[in-house]
Amino acid sequence: MTTPPTASQTVGPFFHLGMAHLERGNFVAQGIAGERVTIRGQVLDADGNAVPDAMLEIWQADSSGRYGGEIFPQNSATPRFLGFGRIETDDKGEFSFTTIKPGRVASPDGSLQAPHIVVTLFSRGLLKPLRTRLYFPDEPGNADDPILKLVPQERRSTLMARCSGQRGAKNVPENAPPKIFDWKIVMQGDGETVFFDY
Repeated sequence: MTTPPTASQTVGPFFHLGMAHLERGNFVAQGIAGERVTIRGQVLDADGNAVPDAMLEIWQADSSGRYGGEIFPQNSATPRFLGFGRIETDDKGEFSFTTIKPGRVASPDGSLQAPHIVVTLFSRGLLKPLRTRLYFPDEPGNADDPILKLVPQERRSTLMARCSGQRGAKNVPENAPPKIFDWKIVMQGDGETVFFDY
């Protein structure tokens, strides 16, 4: 007996049952070391319209450049920093979260990647999630980052956040306001954000 293949479904819109513990606007618990940053952004479709029902999954290293956190505390210099969470877009397609600026991560070949945040985008109309990275401007490591080097020079700006607020700096009290970075994710068309195959 042959059965027909199961039909595909899109990866959104989302129902939030069972996900509340991962949805957070602040990834930084009290006492976590590192420079605090707030990432503000917007998800846009090909026509420049806001995508109001998208979900972003965030994965990043701690300030020492190590992944792990609460999931694999033996790998992390900051066991209480989870480095993972989910953020929804609002009705204007906007999102915001506060975290610590990640350190440089070692690649399998030993080279160092620039500080970055891995972002996976889930949204209506997508059969598979889209994966990209957010990089920070004016980082010396950007020139040597092995992943960023694979991206054509003229497209790299789609991966760079823009610093829009200089509040906060290194070695400031943990209750100091974070530095603010803005970043747009364009799903397709002119100015499309670079997405990676994983």
